[in-house]
Amino acid sequence: MSLEGKTFIEHFEAYCPQWLAEAGDPVGLHIGTLNKKLDRVLVTLDVRPEVVAEAIEKQVDLIIAKHPPIFRPVKRLDTDDLQTKMYADLLKHDIAVFAAHTNMDIIENGLNDWFCELLEIQDTTYLTKTHTVSYKKLAVFVPVDCAANMRQVLGQAGAGLQGDYSNTSYSLIGTGRFTPGAGANPTLGTIGKEEAVQEAKIEVIFPETIEAKVIQAMLEAHPYEEPAYDVYQIENITKEYGLGRVGHLEQAVSLNDFVSTIKETFDLDGLRIIAEDENKLIQRVAICGGSGEKFFRDVIKKQADVYITGDVYYHTGHDMLTEGLPVIDPGHYIEQLCKPKLVELFNQWKKDYNWDITFIESEVNTNPFKFR
Repeated sequence: MSLEGKTFIEHFEAYCPQWLAEAGDPVGLHIGTLNKKLDRVLVTLDVRPEVVAEAIEKQVDLIIAKHPPIFRPVKRLDTDDLQTKMYADLLKHDIAVFAAHTNMDIIENGLNDWFCELLEIQDTTYLTKTHTVSYKKLAVFVPVDCAANMRQVLGQAGAGLQGDYSNTSYSLIGTGRFTPGAGANPTLGTIGKEEAVQEAKIEVIFPETIEAKVIQAMLEAHPYEEPAYDVYQIENITKEYGLGRVGHLEQAVSLNDFVSTIKETFDLDGLRIIAEDENKLIQRVAICGGSGEKFFRDVIKKQADVYITGDVYYHTGHDMLTEGLPVIDPGHYIEQLCKPKLVELFNQWKKDYNWDITFIESEVNTNPFKFR
């Protein structure tokens, strides 16, 4: 089955929604259009001229990038500048670019969780809270014969997720009464005559972020032209999201041994360490991909023994030393882990939905740093 660009992004945003991104983060579609069929999708960490050349050579229709290619406004469209020419090349070859940045850091089964899997950091929670999502309840009344289909439709729309359980709902059987008026086109009953129908009241909960999707699915599946339903705000259920992760290793190890593990795991030529005692035993670990230095006081509050993050500023390093917090800075480029992990995820979707499409992991190394 061929795949429309908008259909693919709908699946992607159900997994990695834009609303989870930090304020001001320019996620979403940056270049081109999604109103086209997709044959080949390239996944990259950065959108650089070399990556664009690779996309052109491989006849790609869409690039999924971790880092937004237009992070700051473009002031001049001067194609003598390689960075600006890159945008022109993308448009010329009808290659769209879609970015998922901090939302990919925050989502469950996202970049920070993948880091924890690799390093065997267990029982994780977020490092610093970014979002709290409230829940709502839908109560809808349908003929008993239609109840099973309605429950299925609501589940497919995302309603009924509670912790580790899916498709949760509650049903109550009762009698619905109505009298169709002139101009009505009743599924059941006769104009001007009171009708009594055995109906099921189906209740499901859902996060408020998908309310429109759930209601639309319910209305499309409902047999009545005037469905009866109620939506309630729930006060006792919320879901929290956050940046970074904190968890623990199965056994305590020395900081020095853990540094060696990180270098091997991420195939690093070198990294930076901020620590007074490299032989200190560590077990509770905090990690935040990218530039997470500003969260180091949250690490201290979460009582982590060590913090892994990139791009630590010189003076912040002094503050970390003063607080007695060991920090491992493996650089920003370890975020390239998003490439194989997203391709793996997309290929699973391809299998599940029988898509006729090819997903490609960019082969370009966009790390600006080298170690001697």
